[in-house]
Amino acid sequence: MRWIIQLIEKAGSLGVITAAMGCASCFPALGALSASLGLGFLAQYEGVFINTLLPIFAWVALVANVVAFQSHRRWLRLFAGVAGPAMVLLTLYPLWSYAWSTYLFYAGLLLMLIVAIVDLVLPAKRQCSAMNSTEAMS
Repeated sequence: MRWIIQLIEKAGSLGVITAAMGCASCFPALGALSASLGLGFLAQYEGVFINTLLPIFAWVALVANVVAFQSHRRWLRLFAGVAGPAMVLLTLYPLWSYAWSTYLFYAGLLLMLIVAIVDLVLPAKRQCSAMNSTEAMS
């Protein structure tokens, strides 16, 4: 079950980054990166990426991180995993009109990428609850 949750988390993060890379006019740095990777043909689907896929994948990553918290109970991983998608969603909806929202969006994407890489390298293990049950018996 855990590997399914990890797969969904990574799919959400990868989906958000791929959708953002298809939007060269909205996010020039990601557009240049995607063009150098040969993904320039995605520019014709920019409206679909920004309005549909980006929010869907951000919600998938957000929900997957909350569900993963149920198994590992690591608060720092929960906050790090939820902060990136939340920043992306906040940028897309209520904060889009502000000039600094692009920086918030890039920070959210970068945070999602970092959390996904850290989770691959150092997967979260369930926090030991034996100490808590021993204390409760005393």
